[in-house]
Amino acid sequence: MVNIRRVSPLEAKQLVDEGYTYVDVRTVEEFDTRHAEGALNVPIARMGRAGAEPNPDFLPVMQRLFVHDAKIVVGCAIGTRSLRAAEMLVGAGFQDVADQRAGMDGTRDPFGRLQEPGWASAGLPMARGADAGSYDRIKARIAD
Repeated sequence: MVNIRRVSPLEAKQLVDEGYTYVDVRTVEEFDTRHAEGALNVPIARMGRAGAEPNPDFLPVMQRLFVHDAKIVVGCAIGTRSLRAAEMLVGAGFQDVADQRAGMDGTRDPFGRLQEPGWASAGLPMARGADAGSYDRIKARIAD
């Protein structure tokens, strides 16, 4: 297993303020509901007929968007998909990737109690709806 730097939502915000790009790896639908302000959406999975399925374009899109020494923070809902995305990126040669471990919603213990607040519950800047960071706009931008 690759050693991935995992950061809190507040640490992720500080990294973004220092020039990192926040990449939200949740589905398009989740991103459109709410996302970190300024985030880009590159889903690691997409909704198919049978539910969630891997997005085969995840790595190719990331490789078109970023050079391997780009500063990237990845996030999802609770930290599971973002950790997988961070591992994939590091495995593909990306050198400066941090996983926002508590995601948008935060992590919970087996009894449902909040263990660590996520981006939203930490009160960090949010956006809603499709915007410049939406997956369709990103794909259109890199198609040129």
